[in-house]
Amino acid sequence: MSEQRIILEMGTGNDLYGEDYTKAACRAVQDALHHSSIVLFQSLGIDHRQMRVEVTIGVQTPEAVDVDAVTRELPRGRAEVTVVHGGLNVHDEANGQTHVIASAAIAAMLEIEHDDWQLCSPSSG
Repeated sequence: MSEQRIILEMGTGNDLYGEDYTKAACRAVQDALHHSSIVLFQSLGIDHRQMRVEVTIGVQTPEAVDVDAVTRELPRGRAEVTVVHGGLNVHDEANGQTHVIASAAIAAMLEIEHDDWQLCSPSSG
């Protein structure tokens, strides 16, 4: 049995006026989650707690992100959140503000026994 990625979703989030990296990161996670629906668990009777969820957040100031707050955004699986340098800060010199943009990649990982699964073409069955 080996762990395989069963889904990968990306999202972006921002905080336009508070320069809050955690808020932008949480919004990026929510954006990614709203792009997916994993019906596999209910359809096949698999407990979603078997899924490991790898979350990578990119922001310009990684140490400013509250990892626990981002982890709480994930409704299923066992979350592992990593924050790296990325995203984008947009400086508004005229107004003295910095707009924070975060990016998120969420990978759902599941132990799969390869002998239990077989891909087939639509015409074969």
